[in-house]
Amino acid sequence: MKKHIALVPGDGIGVDIVSEAVKVLDRLAKKFGHEFTYTSYLAGGCAIDATGKPLPEETLKGCQESDSVLLGAVGGPAWDKLPSNLRPEKALLGLRGGMGLFCNLRPAILYKQLAGACPLKAEIVGEGLDIMVVRELTGGIYFGQRGRDENGAYDTMSYTVSEIERIVRKGFETAQKRKKRLCSVDKANILNSSQLWREIVGRLAPDYPDVVVNHLYVDNAAMQLVRNPRQFDVIVTENMFGDILSDEASQITGSIGMLPSASLREDGFGMYEPIHGSAPDLAGKNVANPIATILSVGMMMRYTFGLPKEADAIEEAVSKVLDASYRTADIYTEGMKLVGTKEMGDLIAQAL
Repeated sequence: MKKHIALVPGDGIGVDIVSEAVKVLDRLAKKFGHEFTYTSYLAGGCAIDATGKPLPEETLKGCQESDSVLLGAVGGPAWDKLPSNLRPEKALLGLRGGMGLFCNLRPAILYKQLAGACPLKAEIVGEGLDIMVVRELTGGIYFGQRGRDENGAYDTMSYTVSEIERIVRKGFETAQKRKKRLCSVDKANILNSSQLWREIVGRLAPDYPDVVVNHLYVDNAAMQLVRNPRQFDVIVTENMFGDILSDEASQITGSIGMLPSASLREDGFGMYEPIHGSAPDLAGKNVANPIATILSVGMMMRYTFGLPKEADAIEEAVSKVLDASYRTADIYTEGMKLVGTKEMGDLIAQAL
């Protein structure tokens, strides 16, 4: 298989972690007989510095013409004082909207090797956690009408029937491939958009009779994630709620540096990235954890390229390295073997 991947390292540690992911991609290609080629593009703060825009037209066009996109991270304090329309984060919204990436998959997995990092009591977590958040990505309050005047400011949460239907179906389909439990999160006691959301979930549920569905208000869902996270399998929700809940779920695992994500459109094309930020204070110091980015490559193999064996191989390689007690600084505990960004990438590539 020949595939061309757009690389968007971005800012801070993005360059460091994407480099290690490419190292693993090259090893994977050799092992399974594929050919992966790459083109790098600017986005975020580095693009602002170079072009005056967070998302240059060349970057969006190059990503649209690729077979998949691997993103590092964008943003940092150096650009915090810029006006909102020039912030590095605008690159993310532009890429998601420009490529039609409406479905965000964010797994929150507590790896058995890192169980001690979980902030919850062992009796609450039990044997471990494996939650998938399915977040709508191109609608809602982040893309609605907004404005400011001398009296205040406003942001509009708006959804169409078709926008809700397509993400809810993704939630059901994801649940069918897992434990067949779907929790739909909304705020239907207050918001009209959430009332429509709940109606559509109820209307689509008979199409998926093997999936058990329940509904939670977002405030209760946030509480239940720390009270009894094992009740969740797949959570489907709108853009802002998904943004907040997926970050909460990631912290329950105790290791944000371990968690990948996928942003997909209808045809399976996707952009893959770690869920953590750019951590500019760590950039270039060989201390960042590349595992979330490497696992994002695994999701790329599974969801966009349709290569489950390759995805499994990456996940197994990561597990082998953790079993051998190698740790970057963010997941290090006494008695483990401390390694840097590059060494961790080398170890995972070797384990393949």
